[in-house]
Amino acid sequence: MPDRRVVLGGAFAALLAPAVARAHHGWEWAEDKTFEITGVIKSAKLGNPHGLLKIDARNGAKNGAKNEEWTVEVGQPWRNERAGLKDSMLVKGVELTIQGHRAKDPKLKVVKANRVVIKGQTYNLYPERS
Repeated sequence: MPDRRVVLGGAFAALLAPAVARAHHGWEWAEDKTFEITGVIKSAKLGNPHGLLKIDARNGAKNGAKNEEWTVEVGQPWRNERAGLKDSMLVKGVELTIQGHRAKDPKLKVVKANRVVIKGQTYNLYPERS
């Protein structure tokens, strides 16, 4: 007979997983107002379901984000490609500005990008969200 703790833990995880997925994917977890941050890429993990950048926001950050490491969620590979944004542009050392929406929880230093600006060129990941 299986351990009740294992069975109950598995049942709880199964119930919780869809809620966590809904909260993370989409826009529910982010503020409605636009947020902008400028920084230098420290690392990039690109691919599905979306890319994640770690940036050092000490270089010209706005909205109170100075001297902090932030996580930036960029688009899925097809979305980045559609916007003209190539993986080779999202590498360590590149300075960029992110326009998007930060997490509702101010303790989380996370922003979902609508637009990425590199060397004055804007890459609009979500043109439908102007």
